[in-house]
Amino acid sequence: MDSLPALLALLTLNGLRVSEACGADVGDLGVERGHRVLTVTRKRGRVERVPLAPPTVEALEDYLGARTAGPLFVDRRGNRLDRHDAARVVRRVARAAGITKHLTPHSLRHTAVTLALDAGVPLRDVQDMAGHADPRTTRRYDRARQSLDRHATYALAGYLA
Repeated sequence: MDSLPALLALLTLNGLRVSEACGADVGDLGVERGHRVLTVTRKRGRVERVPLAPPTVEALEDYLGARTAGPLFVDRRGNRLDRHDAARVVRRVARAAGITKHLTPHSLRHTAVTLALDAGVPLRDVQDMAGHADPRTTRRYDRARQSLDRHATYALAGYLA
């Protein structure tokens, strides 16, 4: 089965870095308190368990089939996909979809973080999802941070009224 849907889901729905997705092994998948999770190695070697959205779980299960060991993503020869392989996959999908803009695996991560902020997910939660050590990094993705409509003064006035 093609790794495409599973890889794209991890990059877009979970906002994983390409190195986190490509560095994962099948054995890193698990269940914790009723949630399907993937243990990934973040920057600076931090190991974290990230919950997987149901569409991601479905894509991974379809892709893995009965495979229970080895790298999570492999090429046709069974070798671990690297970030260059993943970038080629993203470019191929973009071309097939008629997207002329240069897309990279980081473009998908950027989309995940931006859309989570647009959806109103609290900054702290998006920071945790993205594995950002500093909230200022996450804030750079917030397209609406300059919006006066979202200014805290309105929320405070409504709370005090």
